[in-house]
Amino acid sequence: MLMTIVGIYTFYVLVNIYTSVMQIGYINQVKRKAPVLLGATDFLKAGNYAVSKEKLAIVSSFFDYLVFIAWMGVGVKALQENIHFDNSVLLNIAIVMGFVIVNSLLSLPFGYYEKFVLDKEFGFNKSSVGLWIKDTLISFVMTLVFGSLVVWGIYAIITNFTLWWLWSFVFIFAVVIMINMLYPAFRAMFFDKLTPLEDETLDSEIKILMDKTGFVSSGVFVSDASKRDARLNAYFGGFGKAKRVVLFDTLIEKLTTKELLAVLGHELGHFAHGDIYKNIALVGGMLFAMFGIFGNLPESLYLEMGIAQEPYVLMILLMLFMPVLGFVMMPIMGIVSRHNEYEADRMGSELGGPAGAIELANALQKLVTENKSFPLSHPLYIFFHYTHPPVLERLKELGVDIKNGDSSALEGKCEANI
Repeated sequence: MLMTIVGIYTFYVLVNIYTSVMQIGYINQVKRKAPVLLGATDFLKAGNYAVSKEKLAIVSSFFDYLVFIAWMGVGVKALQENIHFDNSVLLNIAIVMGFVIVNSLLSLPFGYYEKFVLDKEFGFNKSSVGLWIKDTLISFVMTLVFGSLVVWGIYAIITNFTLWWLWSFVFIFAVVIMINMLYPAFRAMFFDKLTPLEDETLDSEIKILMDKTGFVSSGVFVSDASKRDARLNAYFGGFGKAKRVVLFDTLIEKLTTKELLAVLGHELGHFAHGDIYKNIALVGGMLFAMFGIFGNLPESLYLEMGIAQEPYVLMILLMLFMPVLGFVMMPIMGIVSRHNEYEADRMGSELGGPAGAIELANALQKLVTENKSFPLSHPLYIFFHYTHPPVLERLKELGVDIKNGDSSALEGKCEANI
């Protein structure tokens, strides 16, 4: 059984690396052809950035594979042999959080390199090392506190219910929903500074849009995201009356009022169609499958690993294999998500009035430019990784015809994600 699990993980890593290799090869071929959506210099720069990101992803995947082998071979057993508490609850929390801490420390060099080498080279990173350390420490403490509570909850379920995997799924699913509800508040409390939108005209226009879709919000806020990153973004967060509309200051700076309203109209389209609930349902399905599988593992696995069949082992195995199931589920989630994006684009253009489609198209093109999103991609990479339709396809649906001097770069392979 141990070799089967290692084999599945190995296959996952190989497929993941293969898609990145195909993406790198494809981008290196087309980045020097006639530019699409971007100027020649920006097109090449965006291509180089995409290639650099994939190279980092390959190294990270290979490193994660080595870490996985180490955990399955000796790591879990080492935690079991070296962490001792008389209280079984504390023992389970200590071992699981020890696993989380080690993994977090091992991932730090990759996070630092991406932010202070790669993103800095391409003009994205605006954060200081001090701010990054502060953010990392806050995230670390929050993970320890809330992670310990979650481990405690799952331990209690495992030790008190025969169908522990089913009730653990219900518990974790409830935690996922709660995180979605509290995310805007926690982000504002510990990371971004949120201030009410001061532009009264824009605020009024946004509220008119919200009224058209029945979106009830606690307010429209501006995030000082530019102190960390130059990318453009916005999000709606929370549930019920706690929902917030948050605009990155970079988005307000780069888009016109009509373009900004078109983007928000798109997001309101997701709300009107209940897409957030569809996404949560998909995540629920993935979690159900994961708990169902790991709730019925044979005892032979634990014997082969040389460890006791304890609740903390089950939790660690779940976390180790979560990326695998996520990768398997991604194509399904991507198909659903891409369909939802088209529908949200349609509603966003309708909410924007007669020129709504043009304003949304202009906004999409600006997002490509400002975020240095390379607008072409390999089909296999899209299949496994894209949650949004290719930007060229979205523009076509909006009635915008993108002219390209080299048609060979557009033979069904020109894809992008925004």
